[in-house]
Amino acid sequence: MDNRVKQALSASINKYAEVSAINVEGFETELLAAFELDVNFLDKATAFDAVFDSHPKFEELREVFFDLLMVNFFSSDVQKLEDDYLESDEWANIEEETIDRGTELLNLLLYIKECKDEDLDPELGDFLKEFLLVEDDEFQDEFEIYEELISNQQLAESSVEEICKAAEKLNISEEMQELFVPFMAFFLDVEGSKETEKELIQFSRNKAFDAASYTLITTINN
Repeated sequence: MDNRVKQALSASINKYAEVSAINVEGFETELLAAFELDVNFLDKATAFDAVFDSHPKFEELREVFFDLLMVNFFSSDVQKLEDDYLESDEWANIEEETIDRGTELLNLLLYIKECKDEDLDPELGDFLKEFLLVEDDEFQDEFEIYEELISNQQLAESSVEEICKAAEKLNISEEMQELFVPFMAFFLDVEGSKETEKELIQFSRNKAFDAASYTLITTINN
């Protein structure tokens, strides 16, 4: 299992449990075990879902953690496979089977991975224009999904309070509805300071999810 993914998973689970005032119980141990299984991706996804089915208190995190399962596959599992595996029919079938899984968080996590590989600092404008290519005519679906991030980029230089206030008023796409606050908070503070975490818990309407998602993103970035 990729070490950065492991740290992000643990930190996010524990932040969610802390803010929700619930017990982690065996959830973290069982989920880590699913991530570490030496099986194909679809079998790993089945094991992953079984853990969530057994721990319904964490259901809200299922799809963002599925993104993390994907990132772990790209960072760790794929190293054990043939060089052209991601061009294979088998992977095309997996993509088809999982097309409705995960969230837009996967794009941000892959962008952060690319920044690490190229020794760049994550930046909202760069993410939107250079990674998602939202200004390109061929990528208008991305433009529609991320439209409120594109037109409100100044929020990434404001404050957590302003981001949370704006999120309540903006007409955010369905895909970005839950993720708008943690995305913007990340680009406001990519290091993941305790102060930003504290403000998210203070001002967010979805405190546990936003704090856990922000913790996941910043842990991957650090």
